[in-house]
Amino acid sequence: MKKCQVVPKSRSSSTSSSVIRNVRYRECQKNHAANIGGYAVDGCREFMASGVEGTTGALTCAACGCHRNFHRREVETEEVQNNGELDADHGTIYLEYLETFMVNMNSLLASEA
Repeated sequence: MKKCQVVPKSRSSSTSSSVIRNVRYRECQKNHAANIGGYAVDGCREFMASGVEGTTGALTCAACGCHRNFHRREVETEEVQNNGELDADHGTIYLEYLETFMVNMNSLLASEA
């Protein structure tokens, strides 16, 4: 399973940068023989979610049945440089979306009343 998270970094007036973090969950490290004092892993090489994102199945591995926390977490970071115009465009698009959403919600609430 691969996740991608964008974290904004410090901004300046002309340029800004963002850090992109790619998270992967690798081999399962659960010790299945811990209760008898031994050490045995199941051999699962990479986490594969058994459900869609946002459900409890997304945290269970389809291959071994273990929780995602038992799999080794691997984080790759990458810094991306953006210019100020790109950030302003994204902000404008988000504000237009937010205004449309609020208008739709207000009309929905008015129709229910």
